Amino acid sequence: MEELIQFDKQLLLWFNGSESLFLDSLITTLTNAKTWIPLYLSLFYVVVKSNQTVRDVFLILAATGLCVLLAGTIDDTIVKPTVARWRPGHDPQIGMLVDTVNGYRGGNYGFFSAHASNTFSIAIFFSLLMRQRLFTVFMVCWSLINCYTRLYLGVHYPGDILVGLSWGAIVGTSVYYLYRRVLRLTPTFVPATYTPVMCDIPIAVLVLTIVFALLQAYVQI
Repeated sequence: MEELIQFDKQLLLWFNGSESLFLDSLITTLTNAKTWIPLYLSLFYVVVKSNQTVRDVFLILAATGLCVLLAGTIDDTIVKPTVARWRPGHDPQIGMLVDTVNGYRGGNYGFFSAHASNTFSIAIFFSLLMRQRLFTVFMVCWSLINCYTRLYLGVHYPGDILVGLSWGAIVGTSVYYLYRRVLRLTPTFVPATYTPVMCDIPIAVLVLTIVFALLQAYVQI
């Protein structure tokens, strides 16, 4: 286990930071949850347009909230303080070797990554919900981009990310099948139809958000 922990630390230093101010600015923007608000709104729009009743929309919103609760909130409030694994920037062993951006080191504890578990649970839930291959690819890439930003900034070890992704996958899948089970209790339920055209909307918003982040990073250097 000790050898695995040391490998995890060395691997983090390989991913961590760069000499590029452009990348520093880009990663700082991409790791900010507010950056992805347009994506969340586009998903909400697709859900509203593809479902016939307010009840159906509410169930999906409730399922999404449950994903966030199980994947992120429980992690931040229970797992991190219980496991108490130092974030890289606070680790007495390698803290001084970690390259930070604007002095950002995150909170004291980092196991496991809430960014990884939150984004991947949402990506998995909506991918199972909409069943569109291209949409799934883009949502998984979105989650992995968020994961990479945490490694670049030096606020999580790769092990934190892998566990976060694993937990996010479990949560997203479990919540989806719970959602389907609740729907089966309603005999009059009409399944939603998520067409490729509708699913292209979040994809377009995701791409435009990344383009915006690239332009913003270029202007700021």
